[in-house]
Amino acid sequence: MPRLRHLFTLALALVLLAAPAARSASSGPVVSQLFAAGGNAGAPYANDFVELFNRGSTTIDLSTWSVQYASAAATTWQATALSGSVRPGGRYLIQLASGGAVGAALPTPDATGTSNLAVTGGKVALVRGTAPLTCGATAGSCSSDPLVVDLVGYGGATDYEGAGPAPAISNTTAALRAGDGCTDTDANSSDFSALAPTPRNSAAAASPCSGGSPPPAGTSGNANVDVDIQPILSIALERPSISFGSAASGEKPAAVSEHVTVASNHTAGYALTVHRSAFGPADLPLGLSATAPAGGVLGGLLTGGGIAPIPVAPAQDLLIGTTSAPSAAAGDAWATNVGFASPLPAVAPGHYTATVTFTVIGR
Repeated sequence: MPRLRHLFTLALALVLLAAPAARSASSGPVVSQLFAAGGNAGAPYANDFVELFNRGSTTIDLSTWSVQYASAAATTWQATALSGSVRPGGRYLIQLASGGAVGAALPTPDATGTSNLAVTGGKVALVRGTAPLTCGATAGSCSSDPLVVDLVGYGGATDYEGAGPAPAISNTTAALRAGDGCTDTDANSSDFSALAPTPRNSAAAASPCSGGSPPPAGTSGNANVDVDIQPILSIALERPSISFGSAASGEKPAAVSEHVTVASNHTAGYALTVHRSAFGPADLPLGLSATAPAGGVLGGLLTGGGIAPIPVAPAQDLLIGTTSAPSAAAGDAWATNVGFASPLPAVAPGHYTATVTFTVIGR
């Protein structure tokens, strides 16, 4: 039995959902404006008109819909077939009959009909179909028709939404829905006011309603981010080449400055070493002296300011010095001087060359 009770509750809910749309505020097209004095004395426009407005968030196909009119107490309706569609926040203008030659032409209508609206009162219905209605004798009678999407009774109308009709209009005023068409409480008396007509067609700029489902408070988007962090370890030499000029056997040419600047972000510091190739055509006793920068410690063979021989590869490099922390932001400058550890030996005259290689290693 509990299962049957649940099924019955569901069936009742479905019946309620199928109730006539006119009984609850429309979330789609509504009558946003109607003018009944087209062409009359003092009228601003030459034709009667009805303007529709799409309060919803989707485009509505009107190709099987109609706008219908009945006089204040009548139950005989005149239908004007519609075509095309109305976008969210968009307008749709139906041009109707004229009572004379007074007033300006309407904007290009989206549909035309021959209904002649009465200024004193009448009923306008937006219908999901084209068959003429037969309701309207009493208040609420048209709202029971499931095809009636919206109903506006104005002036002396006998049928309307809510407790009373929309206000009476005149040769110079129209019934305009509040909120520029967005207000729909199913109460014609409060949803509409008698104001100067402002007809707009589907070419008018869309003005979507801010009501309905509220926008989300926020939204998120993901982007993959990656970066390859490379250790900073670089070396810069004061001179790309070192020349001692001319010298004779037994002489000891003056040392040449070759400052070495090291940049490193290794947290444990680095070590700076040096080696060389052998001179050709015969080897010479090349050496190096150095002064350490702040935070640097000289290698054991260079302490005391002496000059130490630079080993020839593949012999182990000469340790110039070490640090126990990253370098300064601008790098650490090691003041080295390349010279000769002893006087030049007796060798044959000629041009002697070699290559010195400095190496920095992160610790």
